[in-house]
Amino acid sequence: MARATLRIRPKDSRRGTVRIGQLVMASIRNRLDRYGGHPLVPFALGDGSIRWYGRCKARGAVKALDLMLRYKTVRQRSVSVCAPLSIEDHAIQSMPDASPAKWHLAHTTWFFEQLVLSTIGSPSIDPRYRLLFNSDAESFGPLVDRAMRGRISRPSLEEVHAYRAAVDGRIEEALAADRLDGPAQAVIELGLHHEQQHQELLLTDVKHVLGTQPLQPAYRTDLERTGGGTIGPLEWIELDGGLVEMGAGEHGFSFANERPRHQAVIAPFSLATRPLCNAEVLAFMGDGGYDEPRLWLEDGFATAQREGWRAPLYWEHRDGMWMQYDLAGVREVDAAETACHLSYYEADAIARWTQARLPTEAEWELAATGLRPRAAHWADDDRLHPRPATGDGIRQLFGDVWEWTQSAYAPYPGARSLAGSIGEYNGKFSSGNMVLRGGSCLTPRGHVRASYRNFFAPSARWQMTGVRLATDRGAP
Repeated sequence: MARATLRIRPKDSRRGTVRIGQLVMASIRNRLDRYGGHPLVPFALGDGSIRWYGRCKARGAVKALDLMLRYKTVRQRSVSVCAPLSIEDHAIQSMPDASPAKWHLAHTTWFFEQLVLSTIGSPSIDPRYRLLFNSDAESFGPLVDRAMRGRISRPSLEEVHAYRAAVDGRIEEALAADRLDGPAQAVIELGLHHEQQHQELLLTDVKHVLGTQPLQPAYRTDLERTGGGTIGPLEWIELDGGLVEMGAGEHGFSFANERPRHQAVIAPFSLATRPLCNAEVLAFMGDGGYDEPRLWLEDGFATAQREGWRAPLYWEHRDGMWMQYDLAGVREVDAAETACHLSYYEADAIARWTQARLPTEAEWELAATGLRPRAAHWADDDRLHPRPATGDGIRQLFGDVWEWTQSAYAPYPGARSLAGSIGEYNGKFSSGNMVLRGGSCLTPRGHVRASYRNFFAPSARWQMTGVRLATDRGAP
């Protein structure tokens, strides 16, 4: 097949592939204009050049290259998240709820092999991986129990990286050869969002691996940390509620649990302008909050007593002061920072102590609608820990910490699962989980939207979870 090469030499290379990607898309659009909507298809960007293969319709070419660029970016970020880890760090499973870093790298690759490449007849790279790196999709066959993932010493980390490279090569070749139709490209899109979820889980699981060791080593020592921030006032915004629309619309990507868009009735309520900070958690602790059963749900208090909870996860009282472990190491608790690593049980008890409550997910989504998620504090900002909530108006509704709601995780009215294995993978629900909203400082930018629903068990503490208060109010 005839091909030509267009070389791009960006004047500003500080943004690396992001800058090149922007120039690539601009070059494509120029070429589309030049060739009347039937350009050559561009691929192979590694050295800053584009190769044009064959001809196709303009819209398909732009969509295919955009998907290719995002695929490369997301896949590389997972490797980058693991770069500071030793080989030994990759293999540890610190508790049944967490997974080893090596397993995350392999499982996210398994997704693309089993749900994309297998549909176009691509031969298996290693038949053993179908079992080893399946998570919970029983339609693919037997599963390795989640608590056993840390015992998978083979394949080696080197072999897992080779597996990733092999699958990436096949996906890129299939895209370049126009072998993936619209539904297959939609599965790739799903897989990229799925991998972004695992990038956050990588960070929370690695934090648990390192933070529960005797020496509590830092994941990275170059992360920005500034102490002594100012504690902003805890104020309230009033929302009238009413009959509102919630859930994801028809346009743009969303997970199955965000659909369908439907109506909900919300009574008038007030919402705190920021999440709770460490100072307020310290006050709860100082007031005996962990010992007062009247503040807690019955199973929550039993869990707190059984597990010996006296403070948020990763906090420790040393030499008369509270210290905390974060991904940069151990340091004194900063009273102004937004509080994190609190379970639903703790969030609910603290809310009761303040004579408030947690918001419902419908209330949270109503407050978040119209805000700009991309402007929030995400993992891309490379702090990997919540900041103090400064400024005016409603703050940190997106980013910094996932915010517990009082809503149980369940399908929306009229929800329908997709057919086949994708439906099993993208439409599972389970009892006993609570909904969280908003994303965190460990979430990749662009992953979360106002309709996004996260969920965890009420006892979960190792995620980047915090508390925003709500109160009822009378009708105006």
